[in-house]
Amino acid sequence: MQDAFAADRAAFAKGRKVGTPLGIPDDTAIAPERRRGRGAGINPTGRFEPFARVSSDDGWNVMDELPPLRTEVQVEAPKTIITRNTSPDISFERSVNPYRGCEHGCVYCFARPTHAYMGLSAGLDFETKLFAKPNAARLLERELSKRGYEPRTIAIGTNTDPYQPIEKERRIMRELLEVLEAANHPVGIVTKSALVTRDVDILERMAAKGLVKVAMSVTTLDKRLARAMEPRAATPVKRLEAVKVLTDAGIPAMVMTAPIIPGLTDHEIERLLEAAAAAGAKEAGYVLLRLPLEVSQIFKDWLLRHYPDRYRHVMALLRSMREGKDYDAEWGKRMRGTGPYAFQIKRRFELAAARLGLNQTRHILRTDLFRAPQPEGGVQLALL
Repeated sequence: MQDAFAADRAAFAKGRKVGTPLGIPDDTAIAPERRRGRGAGINPTGRFEPFARVSSDDGWNVMDELPPLRTEVQVEAPKTIITRNTSPDISFERSVNPYRGCEHGCVYCFARPTHAYMGLSAGLDFETKLFAKPNAARLLERELSKRGYEPRTIAIGTNTDPYQPIEKERRIMRELLEVLEAANHPVGIVTKSALVTRDVDILERMAAKGLVKVAMSVTTLDKRLARAMEPRAATPVKRLEAVKVLTDAGIPAMVMTAPIIPGLTDHEIERLLEAAAAAGAKEAGYVLLRLPLEVSQIFKDWLLRHYPDRYRHVMALLRSMREGKDYDAEWGKRMRGTGPYAFQIKRRFELAAARLGLNQTRHILRTDLFRAPQPEGGVQLALL
C-alpha cells in the first residue's frame, strides 16, 4: 500500500511541473475549455498503437485556438450482433450493443478500454468518437431466425448505454425492441437515461408477457457529484422518475447502485435504496468500482482534479478491497472486492434492502413464448 502511494506522490509531484495531477504528459491532457461537459480530462494513445501521437505547440500559440471537442458518430457495419460470454460471475450469456463508445462520459466506465480495439483512446475519444450500428435490428432478426436458435435473455446496455443522447436521433434501440417484441424474446436493459421512458409502449406490452426487465443505474443522489462524474447522463432525480414511470406501467424495474465508490459514494447506500423503493423498484443490486486497464489512470486523474482532498482515502479503501491493487480482475472478486470493508458494504446493502422489502423475489423472464422471426424468403421456402 505504501509503495503504491509513494508512486502516486511521485507522479503528483511530477504533475505539478507538467500541469497534470498524475504527471501525465501535456500532450495527453486536454485544456478544460475544450473538454467542457466531458468526463475524462485526458486522451492517452490507445494501448495497441505502435506510435503515440502527441500535440505540440510550435510557438505560434495555435493550441489556444483549438475548438471544443464535438461528438462525432461513425457508422459501423458488423456481421453479427449477438455477443456471447462465459464469465461465471455475470448473470447473462448474451448481449447486444447498438453503439460503441458512450457520450454520457462516466469517468469510471469499465467499458472505456474497448475503444483501444478501434485504434482510439479510452479517454476523451470514448466519449466523443462514437460508432452506431444502424443494421443492428436486421442482424438481430437474422440471428434469431437461424435454425436451432434457443432463446436466452439478451442483455442490452451492459457495455455502453443504448439510450445515450444519440439514440434520440438514431432510434436503433427502439428498432431492436421491435424485433424482440415480435419474436417474444426476453430482454434485460441497463441504462442511466430517462430516454428509456420513450419506449414504454413496447416495454409495457412485453412486460405483460414476462419478457422484459429494466435496471436503472443510480450512482449518487448528489446532483453536483453526478454532474462531474457522469456529465451527460440524466440527473439522479430524472432517473428515479423514470423508474416510477416504468413501474407504474407494470414494467419490472430495479435500481443498480453501481458503481459504489468507497470514500465518495458509499455513504449513500441506504439513501439510494430508500429512493429506489420509493420509486417502486422491487429489486436492487450493486457493483464495486472497477478500474481495469486505462480506466485506473483516467479515474485517478479525475479524482485529483475534482476531489484532491479525498484522493488518498478513496484509493486506500479501494486498494484494501483489491488486495493492494487498483483492480483485481479475478472472477468472483472483481464485482464485490474482498476484505473487511467490502464485507461491510455487502452487509449494509443487504440489511437496507431487507428493511425496505427489496429483493424478496427475483423477476425471471420467460423464454417459452419465443417465436422465431420468418427469414427473408421464408414463406416461399415453406411452400416448397
